[in-house]
Amino acid sequence: MRTPFIAGNWKMNMTADEAVAFVRDIRHALNQIKGVDIAFCPPFMAIPAVADALKGTKIGLGAQNMYYEESGAYTGELAPNMLTPFCKYVILGHSERRAYFGETDEGVNKKIKAALKHGLTPIVCVGESLEQNEAGETHNFVSGQVRAAFAGFTADEIAKCVIAYEPIWAIGTGKTATSAQAGQIIGVTVRGTVAEMFGVETAEIVRIQYGGSVKPENAAEIMAHPDIDGALVGGASLKASFVELVRNSVV
Repeated sequence: MRTPFIAGNWKMNMTADEAVAFVRDIRHALNQIKGVDIAFCPPFMAIPAVADALKGTKIGLGAQNMYYEESGAYTGELAPNMLTPFCKYVILGHSERRAYFGETDEGVNKKIKAALKHGLTPIVCVGESLEQNEAGETHNFVSGQVRAAFAGFTADEIAKCVIAYEPIWAIGTGKTATSAQAGQIIGVTVRGTVAEMFGVETAEIVRIQYGGSVKPENAAEIMAHPDIDGALVGGASLKASFVELVRNSVV
């Protein structure tokens, strides 16, 4: 049985002070919810302060990105070992990183390897555009992203990762794939590709989240699908109702 995992991706929102105040308001309520793993992924500048605010809770902390080198002349980047004192998780390959900052499958692959080397749990994002979805290209495209992300990995390594299926057309748009649609792609395309690469037993271990306009109102329906193991939540994780979303995710 895979434990559900709900992670809040705050993107470029909240100062350190705002983040701490928000966490303090909801940490106790979140900490009381059983049967689910929870994490916040705030902006880099807020990570140390949020880490301090989360002490004594079961809530994990993640970063929204990192570079694959450990040091060097990489202005503006953060190395894995800069995150490990604070973070357990790191989001890699998010569609916004790919679209706005030119991230490639090859780079995502290197980042996953570096994260695992430093004991971080990667949350690896895959997902298709609206045009690809409407053209019937979802399976081939998403399967290709999974294959590229984990090329050269062992079964033991991918078992330590989380995969987040986020259809780009559903991120921040208010549009949401139905639980049946998301579950079909997660089960057949994402988990199926992992099974082809690493075996069915490994595929059954890997936790695969859904992301894309997840809200308190639809969390229970989405999480009821047996192949959906959690959610990577954007805007809804910036509101106090995130507690309700997490609570509704325990099915």
